[in-house]
Amino acid sequence: MNEMRSLEIDRIQPSQLYISAAKLKAVMREIETNGVENLRPVPIKRLDGELVATDGHTRLFALYLMGKIEVPIEWETEDLDWEAYRICVRWCKDEGIHTAADFVGRVVCDTEYQVVWLDRCRVMQESLEQQRSQKN
Repeated sequence: MNEMRSLEIDRIQPSQLYISAAKLKAVMREIETNGVENLRPVPIKRLDGELVATDGHTRLFALYLMGKIEVPIEWETEDLDWEAYRICVRWCKDEGIHTAADFVGRVVCDTEYQVVWLDRCRVMQESLEQQRSQKN
Protein backbone atom coordinates (compact mmCIF):
# COMPACT_ATOMS: atom_id res chain seq x y z
CA MET A 1 0.00 0.00 0.00
CA ASN A 2 1.05 3.59 -0.45
CA GLU A 3 3.65 4.71 2.08
CA MET A 4 2.10 8.09 2.95
CA ARG A 5 2.90 9.18 6.50
CA SER A 6 0.98 12.46 6.45
CA LEU A 7 -1.95 13.84 4.54
CA GLU A 8 -3.65 17.19 4.06
CA ILE A 9 -6.32 17.38 6.74
CA ASP A 10 -9.03 18.46 4.32
CA ARG A 11 -8.57 15.30 2.20
CA ILE A 12 -9.74 13.03 5.05
CA GLN A 13 -13.44 12.13 5.12
CA PRO A 14 -14.67 11.61 8.70
CA SER A 15 -16.79 8.58 9.58
CA GLN A 16 -18.08 10.01 12.86
CA LEU A 17 -20.76 12.64 13.47
CA TYR A 18 -19.75 14.11 16.83
CA ILE A 19 -16.74 14.73 19.05
CA SER A 20 -16.76 14.06 22.79
CA ALA A 21 -15.82 17.20 24.73
CA ALA A 22 -14.09 15.09 27.38
CA LYS A 23 -12.02 13.23 24.77
CA LEU A 24 -11.10 16.51 23.08
CA LYS A 25 -9.95 17.97 26.40
CA ALA A 26 -7.83 14.85 27.02
CA VAL A 27 -6.24 15.01 23.56
CA MET A 28 -5.45 18.71 23.96
CA ARG A 29 -3.87 17.95 27.35
CA GLU A 30 -1.86 15.11 25.77
CA ILE A 31 -0.59 17.46 23.05
CA GLU A 32 0.32 20.08 25.66
CA THR A 33 2.18 17.50 27.76
CA ASN A 34 3.86 15.35 25.10
CA GLY A 35 3.91 17.58 22.01
CA VAL A 36 2.03 17.24 18.77
CA GLU A 37 4.85 15.17 17.25
CA ASN A 38 4.09 12.36 19.73
CA LEU A 39 0.40 12.13 18.87
CA ARG A 40 -0.70 8.79 17.42
CA PRO A 41 -1.40 8.93 13.67
CA VAL A 42 -4.97 8.97 12.37
CA PRO A 43 -5.82 5.60 10.79
CA ILE A 44 -7.29 5.89 7.32
CA LYS A 45 -8.70 3.51 4.73
CA ARG A 46 -9.37 4.05 1.05
CA LEU A 47 -13.06 3.26 0.94
CA ASP A 48 -15.02 3.64 -2.29
CA GLY A 49 -12.30 5.91 -3.65
CA GLU A 50 -12.16 8.21 -0.61
CA LEU A 51 -9.64 8.47 2.21
CA VAL A 52 -11.76 7.81 5.30
CA ALA A 53 -10.73 8.18 8.94
CA THR A 54 -11.55 4.91 10.70
CA ASP A 55 -10.64 6.27 14.13
CA GLY A 56 -8.80 9.23 15.62
CA HIS A 57 -11.50 11.81 14.90
CA THR A 58 -10.77 13.65 18.14
CA ARG A 59 -7.06 13.85 17.29
CA LEU A 60 -7.99 14.99 13.79
CA PHE A 61 -10.20 17.77 15.14
CA ALA A 62 -7.62 18.83 17.73
CA LEU A 63 -5.02 19.18 14.97
CA TYR A 64 -7.49 21.18 12.90
CA LEU A 65 -8.09 23.50 15.87
CA MET A 66 -4.33 23.98 16.11
CA GLY A 67 -4.24 25.11 12.50
CA LYS A 68 -2.42 22.07 11.15
CA ILE A 69 -2.58 21.66 7.37
CA GLU A 70 -1.19 18.12 7.33
CA VAL A 71 -1.74 15.37 9.88
CA PRO A 72 0.13 12.14 10.59
CA ILE A 73 -1.69 9.13 9.20
CA GLU A 74 -1.32 5.38 9.06
CA TRP A 75 -3.16 2.89 6.88
CA GLU A 76 -5.88 0.93 8.65
CA THR A 77 -4.79 -2.70 8.79
CA GLU A 78 -7.69 -4.20 10.72
CA ASP A 79 -10.47 -5.99 8.85
CA LEU A 80 -13.31 -3.81 10.12
CA ASP A 81 -17.01 -3.86 9.25
CA TRP A 82 -16.73 -1.82 6.05
CA GLU A 83 -20.49 -1.94 5.46
CA ALA A 84 -20.99 -0.18 8.81
CA TYR A 85 -18.29 2.37 7.91
CA ARG A 86 -20.04 3.08 4.61
CA ILE A 87 -23.23 3.81 6.54
CA CYS A 88 -21.36 6.13 8.92
CA VAL A 89 -19.73 7.98 6.02
CA ARG A 90 -23.15 8.39 4.39
CA TRP A 91 -24.52 9.80 7.67
CA CYS A 92 -21.61 12.26 7.74
CA LYS A 93 -22.17 13.39 4.18
CA ASP A 94 -25.92 13.70 4.78
CA GLU A 95 -25.15 16.03 7.71
CA GLY A 96 -22.52 18.04 5.84
CA ILE A 97 -19.44 16.53 7.48
CA HIS A 98 -16.72 16.26 4.83
CA THR A 99 -13.60 17.37 6.74
CA ALA A 100 -12.42 17.92 10.31
CA ALA A 101 -13.51 21.56 10.02
CA ASP A 102 -17.12 20.37 9.93
CA PHE A 103 -16.88 19.22 13.57
CA VAL A 104 -17.12 22.86 14.67
CA GLY A 105 -20.37 23.03 16.63
CA ARG A 106 -20.50 19.24 16.98
CA VAL A 107 -18.52 18.84 20.21
CA VAL A 108 -20.88 17.42 22.83
CA CYS A 109 -20.78 16.33 26.47
CA ASP A 110 -20.33 12.63 27.27
CA THR A 111 -24.02 12.05 28.00
CA GLU A 112 -25.07 13.52 24.67
CA TYR A 113 -22.21 11.73 22.86
CA GLN A 114 -23.50 8.43 24.21
CA VAL A 115 -26.99 9.11 22.85
CA VAL A 116 -26.30 10.87 19.54
CA TRP A 117 -23.32 8.80 18.44
CA LEU A 118 -22.58 5.62 20.39
CA ASP A 119 -26.21 4.52 20.76
CA ARG A 120 -26.93 5.36 17.11
CA CYS A 121 -23.97 3.20 16.03
CA ARG A 122 -25.03 0.36 18.31
CA VAL A 123 -28.54 0.33 16.84
CA MET A 124 -27.14 0.38 13.28
CA GLN A 125 -24.73 -2.48 14.07
CA GLU A 126 -27.51 -4.54 15.64
CA SER A 127 -29.65 -3.95 12.55
CA LEU A 128 -26.79 -5.03 10.27
CA GLU A 129 -26.26 -8.19 12.32
CA GLN A 130 -29.96 -9.00 12.14
CA GLN A 131 -29.97 -8.49 8.35
CA ARG A 132 -26.91 -10.69 7.97
CA SER A 133 -28.33 -13.48 10.11
CA GLN A 134 -31.54 -13.47 8.04
CA LYS A 135 -29.48 -13.95 4.84
CA ASN A 136 -27.76 -17.03 6.29
